This record gives sequence, structure tokens and C-alpha cells, in this order.
Amino acid sequence: MSYGLHEQLELHEIASFKTICMTKSKTMQSLVSDETLRQLLADDVLVSTRQLQELSSLLTKANS
Repeated sequence: MSYGLHEQLELHEIASFKTICMTKSKTMQSLVSDETLRQLLADDVLVSTRQLQELSSLLTKANS
């Protein structure tokens, strides 16, 4: 399956956005005092990591 250039660029854009969100969640974990919020941030980091791996796989296929 071949991706168009605009689709590849959109994948890059989504990956960049998810990376920024994950970085913010990871950074905020050490700054918050509420345990519930800390756990939500940790969960977000795990989900974002999985999503970035999936996006990486799609980008690899798109560049092939």
C-alpha cells in the first residue's frame, strides 16, 4: 500500500504532536502532588508510547 505525500506529512504531524504531549505528561508527573493526576499522566505516557510505536510503523511502511 502506497501513501501519498500529504498522508505522510500528516503522519509526521500527528507523531510530532503526540511526542510533545507525551513529553509534557512525563515532565508534569514529577511536578504534581495529586496521586490521581500523577497516575493519569503515567497512563497517558504509556498510551502515547504505544501510539508512537504504531505511528512509527506506519511511517516506515509509508517510506518504503
